[in-house]
Amino acid sequence: MPQNTAAPAVAPPIPAAAAAVPRRWWILAVIALAQVTVVLDATIVNIALPSAQRDLGFSDGNRQWVVTAYALAFGSLLLLGGRIADLFGRRNAFLIGLFGFALASAAGGAAPNFEVLVAARALQGVFGALLAPAALSLLTTTFTDPAERAKAFGVFGAVAGAGGGVGLLLGGVLTQHLDWRWCLYVNLILAGLAIVGGALLLGRHERAADRPRLDLPGTLAVSAGLFALVYGFSHAESDGWRDPITYGCLIAAVVLLAVFARIQTVVANPLLPPRVLLDRDRGAALIGMLVAGAGMFGIFLFLTYYMQQTLHYSPVKTGLAFLPMVFGIMLTATSATVVLLPRFGPKPIVPTGMGLAALALLHMTRLDLDSAYATDLMPGLIVFGAGVGLVIAPCMSAATFGVRAQDSGVASAAVNTVQQVGGSVGIALLSTLSASAGSDYLKDHRAGPETFARAALESYATAYRWSAAFFAVGLVATALLFRRGAPVVDPNAAPTVHM
Repeated sequence: MPQNTAAPAVAPPIPAAAAAVPRRWWILAVIALAQVTVVLDATIVNIALPSAQRDLGFSDGNRQWVVTAYALAFGSLLLLGGRIADLFGRRNAFLIGLFGFALASAAGGAAPNFEVLVAARALQGVFGALLAPAALSLLTTTFTDPAERAKAFGVFGAVAGAGGGVGLLLGGVLTQHLDWRWCLYVNLILAGLAIVGGALLLGRHERAADRPRLDLPGTLAVSAGLFALVYGFSHAESDGWRDPITYGCLIAAVVLLAVFARIQTVVANPLLPPRVLLDRDRGAALIGMLVAGAGMFGIFLFLTYYMQQTLHYSPVKTGLAFLPMVFGIMLTATSATVVLLPRFGPKPIVPTGMGLAALALLHMTRLDLDSAYATDLMPGLIVFGAGVGLVIAPCMSAATFGVRAQDSGVASAAVNTVQQVGGSVGIALLSTLSASAGSDYLKDHRAGPETFARAALESYATAYRWSAAFFAVGLVATALLFRRGAPVVDPNAAPTVHM
């Protein structure tokens, strides 16, 4: 990827007084809480789906829409949400996103039928697309001192990486001991706390001064393109790659995204300015997030199936089983950004994380019908978590490092977008490949209970192998693209928000 040739933004050095504002760590707590609210929803609802299906009476064919509706709205509107935060104020976008997400969660929790539940999930995605980039953007503009930025991104990366595992545990506890509806109602508590904290702590004067016009042609092209992309991969998961809707959507996505790229080079106020992407480290970081999304979300899905259907774990026990992975992510995410990134830069760290994740996945291909948790499953989870932590937090930091203040929202949205697209692509590809592997196993072996169980094992192992391949590709790509050395502190980077 070519290096950025745009002239650096002209901004005064970071004032020492601003860097010493004590409330910035409370702001980090609020931002992290908001991120938890969004990330939990990626997995917590999966645990609740069987109970919701029994309660509301919808079919297996319709079940996917509870997940897909959220992914479609969230993935297709992230760039728009990021640019809205830049133009109309990150604080406003953050609070409105939280409030809307809470209302949509309440509607979903109280849903009397399938249609209302799906509509509420789509609305969650809409407000989540406004909230997620605003949260990361606020983090970027609040912490610009290198040491403090490293700590802040370590915490944020740990939350972003570990939230899925926490969602599985929380979803299991709520579903087993209360009701599936509490998997949505819990967002009211989390979002309510974040709204109060955000209203009290966040400054009011970080909106764009000149308020340029929104790039409507670019917005329509990229929103439609991302919608077609996410829907195409989701449709492939359920209906196959040869279905006309699948390849029609994917072709439309390629065309629309190409049109969007062209629009961004000719309009006066592009939705995603090329200067945001034309940086070698930022491009490498986005590739890293894409790979992490593709590998991580798929593994959550298949390991959950393995634990519950093969090892017969309860929902709560399944969630508890993921905790070592969560701890691994939190430990390496914080240490990578605080200790390693300022000294060595992302070049040795992110590829190392990719390699660890790939090795852990290859270890998981050996899991059997009677594998022991402590000796067979837990070591792989710990190493996988450690690898993911080394990828996510440094990539989030590198993807937003040195970006202009007026572009911080859309740069943050780009990070969320590639992770969301990676998750959609990964789940669709892994589901198709694993299903084919399971079917092939059944064709070659005599039918029986153990044969079906071993066919499932083969399907899971295939998913692990392909996920390992994703991370191997990510290792090579990030090793080649990241520059050597620690990131250079730019005094013209996004200024600190004055509180």
